[in-house]
Amino acid sequence: MPSLKFSIVIPTYNEAGGIERLITTLDGVFKQHGLDGELIIVDDNSPDGTGKIVDALAGRYPVRCLHRPGKLGLSSGVIDGWKIARPQSEALGAMDADFSHDPNILPKMVAALENGFGLAIGSRYVPGGGITNWPWRRIVTSKVACWLARPLTSVKDVTSGYFLVRREALDGVTLDPIGFKIGLEVIAKARYGKALEVPYVFTDRIVGESKLNQREIFNYLKQLRKLYAARLSPKTTQA
Repeated sequence: MPSLKFSIVIPTYNEAGGIERLITTLDGVFKQHGLDGELIIVDDNSPDGTGKIVDALAGRYPVRCLHRPGKLGLSSGVIDGWKIARPQSEALGAMDADFSHDPNILPKMVAALENGFGLAIGSRYVPGGGITNWPWRRIVTSKVACWLARPLTSVKDVTSGYFLVRREALDGVTLDPIGFKIGLEVIAKARYGKALEVPYVFTDRIVGESKLNQREIFNYLKQLRKLYAARLSPKTTQA
């Protein structure tokens, strides 16, 4: 039976339409596979009452809610959630609230960390992975974004927001993401050693609104620029 303890952060804003179903689905996966996981919902004061729904479920499921005062962003939500993760969790993760990330691959992601990998990524771009319900323009945008980051890492789905990373891999690492690509920041900076991409089929949300817009594309390019600048800067300065 798996023994790795982990905490997954799910940032939310107006996800009342599906958050209870996601929590119960994940709880079912945990129980079916003997996973020792906790869920941390970080809610940015959703007007639709998402946070209140989570609070009502907290006594019955392994979930709790961190309430933030306003819409502060996905990446900072993940980082704030990690800060309150239970001390015994050996791994930290992130996933979306809209069922675009397949909960059923979590056992494989946990197994990867138990078998020597420091990072497990839900991947659309390895054999067995894919995308449904996306227009071709968005598929092209996603693949170009991954290609632009290729010199930074061998990970094929570098824009994935679905991952588990060994907690120790983040020790001493300063995460400073722009926009919502926290996965890119972790992939480029964390000290995880080996990474495994676990294939899954991404399904676009059917409830709520997508995060992707022109501003987020610009933020992604800014984040890439920062990462490249940090990678190219000399470690020491000469007198």
